[in-house]
Amino acid sequence: MRPATVVLAAAALVAAVVVAVTMATTGPAGTLSPHRAGTVSPHHQRTRPVTSYYLSLGDSLSRGVQPNSAGVSVPTDQGYPDQLYAMLHPGDPGLRLVKLGCSGETTATMIGGGICSYPGGSQLAAAVRFLRAHPGRVSLVTIDIGANDPDACITHPSLGKIASCISSAVPDIAGNLAKIMQALRDAGGSRLRIIGMSYYVPELATWRDGLAGQLLARLSERLAAGLNDLLTSTYTAFGARVANVSGAFSSGDFSSQVTRPALGTVPRNVALICSWTWQCAPPPRGPNEHANAAGYRVIANAFRRADLG
Repeated sequence: MRPATVVLAAAALVAAVVVAVTMATTGPAGTLSPHRAGTVSPHHQRTRPVTSYYLSLGDSLSRGVQPNSAGVSVPTDQGYPDQLYAMLHPGDPGLRLVKLGCSGETTATMIGGGICSYPGGSQLAAAVRFLRAHPGRVSLVTIDIGANDPDACITHPSLGKIASCISSAVPDIAGNLAKIMQALRDAGGSRLRIIGMSYYVPELATWRDGLAGQLLARLSERLAAGLNDLLTSTYTAFGARVANVSGAFSSGDFSSQVTRPALGTVPRNVALICSWTWQCAPPPRGPNEHANAAGYRVIANAFRRADLG
């Protein structure tokens, strides 16, 4: 009988060990230990961020265009959408930047195409397609458009004809922008966050060219103020906010005087145009109306302030 006793004792010992191990790994009946194989400790769980999109639309500013060392205007990753995205991404890790802008785009070509190639034929068609393909997942749309519409007027031989040309272009800009905004609203819904922008005035740099240049600078600022008022009223009519880029560049401030080594004493708006764009740079990079990296940062901050409301 001793062998049987030994066997039974051994079996009992094994059973006790099995029960002990089972209790240690499962805890109370019907529950799983947090450290059991196949499970992850709550302290180590990782939740993948939900993907959302920031959709950037517009002209060359939306592509971060700047002159390269040969003076050729090229897209960069220093534009205001890139810098605004860098501000937003830490608080929204799932955010993705989608840039559809087109250098040289006008309100007319944004609707009908003709400069850049897009699925659907135009930037607006591509934007509408993207919004419809990602319902509820586009958290922000920014847009800058309209500055290129009156650019052809600058070639006129006199200030009077320039002003007349720009004035005649205004109704088309207003009508086209309204069509653009309506299409974005129809595709993205009334709650879609859209932020437009006003423009700085590159022609302020002509202030350095004597009396004629100063007259052109003042006229350009007045005309730009009218365009910016039009853009602002149209954006707000469609429930969009507006980044006050014109104000950030102090575009209307001819009265404050500042002294800069390369410029002498000039109005504040002139000094800022020279500091934040390539308009006063020597050849081959200048003169070029596009913002530099610091200027794009100023524009990004204007969008951020508009977003925060």
